[in-house]
Amino acid sequence: MIVEEIMKTNLSTLDKHNTIAEACQVLEKNRIRHLPIVDEHDRLIGLVSDRDLRDALPSRFLNNPNDEILKKPLEHIMTTNVITCHPLDFVEEIAALFYEHHIGCLPVTKDQKIVGIITETDLLHALVALMGADQPGSQIEVKVANKDGMLNRVASIISARKANISSVLVYPYKQDDNYKILVFRVQTMNPINIITDLKTAGFDVLWPNMPGVSS
Repeated sequence: MIVEEIMKTNLSTLDKHNTIAEACQVLEKNRIRHLPIVDEHDRLIGLVSDRDLRDALPSRFLNNPNDEILKKPLEHIMTTNVITCHPLDFVEEIAALFYEHHIGCLPVTKDQKIVGIITETDLLHALVALMGADQPGSQIEVKVANKDGMLNRVASIISARKANISSVLVYPYKQDDNYKILVFRVQTMNPINIITDLKTAGFDVLWPNMPGVSS
């Protein structure tokens, strides 16, 4: 999955000369938390978040439109060192940017112009879809030896039961580097036959641990 598949393109933007009051109005009207700041050529030059506004504008000022602080231009509070991504970047890779830099959104730029934005919520929805967790089904976790061919072997057993695999995740087995965990999202509400087949083939099924199914 690439960024352009999940990014929002209907953007609200302001320029650096717009005021804090105007930014508050845009965020409230559109129910958004991040506001890209662009120049006259739609090139991204900064970012203002609801947190920036809260820090600059204590809540007691919000109901006083005549206060001088509301008239200050956004260039005084906007973040200028903005991390961005490209529409063709992979969603899985930009997830690392959110984690590493503790950011709440990621503007999407192409040829220096802003073309979209991704928020934490957008990213979470995308990852849920990638894992198939938004579809009815069952999750099966199998501990296998950390060597070539194991994923294919387990997948073949599942496929033999005519069960459609929605997604597969692979992660290390923390207790022993010689093993790894395969997590399958399978489109069946009753995985007991698959689990039986896997255990019969000698695989260690960690989840679900079905009562009455032989090891």
